Amino acid sequence: MEPVLFYGVPSGCSFGSIVALEWLGMPYRLSRIEMIKDDFMSGSYRFINPVGETPALITSGGAVLTESMAILNHLGAGGIETGLAFAQGTPEFDGLNRMLAYLNTSFFTSFGPLWYVYEHGGEAAAKAALTDYGRFKVRKAHADLEVMLGDRRWLLGDHKTLADAYFIGISRWADYHDVIDRADYPNLVRLSRQLEDDPAVAFAHAIEEEKPARSAGGYLGNIDVADALTLVRQDASRIPDRNGRSLMGAS
Repeated sequence: MEPVLFYGVPSGCSFGSIVALEWLGMPYRLSRIEMIKDDFMSGSYRFINPVGETPALITSGGAVLTESMAILNHLGAGGIETGLAFAQGTPEFDGLNRMLAYLNTSFFTSFGPLWYVYEHGGEAAAKAALTDYGRFKVRKAHADLEVMLGDRRWLLGDHKTLADAYFIGISRWADYHDVIDRADYPNLVRLSRQLEDDPAVAFAHAIEEEKPARSAGGYLGNIDVADALTLVRQDASRIPDRNGRSLMGAS
């Protein structure tokens, strides 16, 4: 079966996984998760990812994989010949993994306090404290990444990798919160602009916004969560546990 990527809207970090799939050119389908709906946290998607977050990936083998870093490394392993990822054990892989780890921890989590205020509100004093803390964290993360990038064209050098795909999905969060002046980070502005000109990034935007989208990769269309859930359950019913019972029937 072709992989199925569950992506979250609005503006989920799963955006980077859509870009990665387009760059890699492998066949895949997408399943849309509306993260602001009241039934999202208790709906059928919880069977696919008990944490209730996106992205999640049904692999070509029928397994379910969650977390952006794990998904990107999984996808990259099937497309090493593209130069977007590298074989484990090589210095290039270590460099990619290091950058993905930074983006997944320091860069991603710097927005955490701001997202909390955006989604939950709270008393004025608490909101002000969280906003100040978030502003500091986001500015520091951008300043550090600005230095890491330097005058390189892409995050890791002279050609793009899956780290750049992940970056563009997260960096746009600065527009939601308006806590930095992008002009303070000219290297990151340059990187963002060339990524926004990329057809795969334009495709991912169109998918999120439900506009006509033209794939340059292997996009095969959408599948709703209920149908994807059926695929996962069917696969689980065929996998025996160590006692020989179906996992769907195991307690």
